[in-house]
Amino acid sequence: MKAIIISGMPAAGKTTVAWILSGKLGVPVIGGGEILKEMAIDRGYKPGGESWWDTPDGIKFLRERETNPGFDKEVDARLEEKIRHGNIVVTSYTAPWLSKDGFKVWLDAGEKNRAERMAKRDGSDIAQTISTTKIRDDENYRLYKKLYNMEFGKDKVPFDLIIDTNNINAGQVADKIIQKLKELKLIDA
Repeated sequence: MKAIIISGMPAAGKTTVAWILSGKLGVPVIGGGEILKEMAIDRGYKPGGESWWDTPDGIKFLRERETNPGFDKEVDARLEEKIRHGNIVVTSYTAPWLSKDGFKVWLDAGEKNRAERMAKRDGSDIAQTISTTKIRDDENYRLYKKLYNMEFGKDKVPFDLIIDTNNINAGQVADKIIQKLKELKLIDA
């Protein structure tokens, strides 16, 4: 099976959908976030949980990361190797633009919807979450524009499938991906 690469803005549902696909297809999940967290540990941080990126420590790390393009290039090289081998679900902001391999899915979700998901997930205040979402969106856009001249969140050309996740749950998103994979004969029906 080709690698399934899932991308989207922060809190679009990438990780949740990836784990559902992993369970249904019997393949592992890896994401750039996990590799970045390994690198953060090497630098003395103590990342924990999916919401770590939204903490002051996580945002500090993201800002440090901006000054060192080697961070993301190392993550992307590690992910590319896994994508080439297939039989994996990958969550990544950049892999769809960088990899020639894999089935690429963009999860589209509005800012308010993503902020509400993030607030529910983290048990945080919605107003603060909206602010955090904007910071992360801006940081990611600037970083990937600088590193790869990519229009993260705007350019959807690399994607094989784009799913609006605003009014459907993660299980329904995963089902749409599996349906498309079956239609294209990339997995058994």
